[in-house]
Amino acid sequence: MRGLKARLIDAAGTQHAPARGDARIVSLVPSISELVCDLGLSAQLVGRTGFCVHPREVVRRIPKVGGTKDVDLDKLRALRPTHVILNIDENRKEDARALAGFVPTLIVTHPLGPLDNLALYRLIGGIFGREDRAESLCRKFDEAYAALQSPARAFPPDRVLYLIWKNPWMTVSRDTYVSRMLALVNWETVPADCADRYPKIELAGDLLDGVGAVLLSSEPYLFRDVHVAELRAEPLLREKTIALVDGEMTSWYGSRAIEGLGYLRRFRERLAQGRTLA
Repeated sequence: MRGLKARLIDAAGTQHAPARGDARIVSLVPSISELVCDLGLSAQLVGRTGFCVHPREVVRRIPKVGGTKDVDLDKLRALRPTHVILNIDENRKEDARALAGFVPTLIVTHPLGPLDNLALYRLIGGIFGREDRAESLCRKFDEAYAALQSPARAFPPDRVLYLIWKNPWMTVSRDTYVSRMLALVNWETVPADCADRYPKIELAGDLLDGVGAVLLSSEPYLFRDVHVAELRAEPLLREKTIALVDGEMTSWYGSRAIEGLGYLRRFRERLAQGRTLA
């Protein structure tokens, strides 16, 4: 029991008791909605955001309660959830405070690196009685993580600019899940030091010096081939590798992170060969 209790402390420091079998879950975190389903809890997932799109055939029947940053509190209240899952980066503090007024249990998450997925699986699995499935995911993650170690050592260290937004340009600091995922394949994100975790930037020489690749994420801004072409026309970027990257594979913690580890290895290998993943 002591070990179980230790696993059921969330990112806000709240100690959670195991939920009853009739728990009603609303997830306001896209990647965790997928994790909830992969833990065998889709029948208890009664609400989600419009960005919670995986697994598609399962979530399409689950009511939407707005977006991650604009939760419709009235719709959510009408679903009578016993548990709402939030994330410190994804959701607003004011929404969390409002939810605390009528939702019995809030579960706050905040994975900051790939290995935090193990605790995340055990937290959600432990609260909702899916410990066996959580441990199965942990084993799969450990296997994928171990399989990445040898190939990763062969990748030469390089710096990358990982863009997540346009107008203004925005990137990720090294104190983010994305940056630590990229570090697994010997990529260091720029800038090296910044006050904000998701800073606004200018595409200037001081930032781009030493950068070997510019990666355009598919989320939260959906970069496309036209944006790659635009950046390749910029004088400061003509000698850089510029490529689209699947943001779900680099930024989604939860069960998708297992696939993300293999994706990153293949992506870096193909980029080195002048090819990208389809």
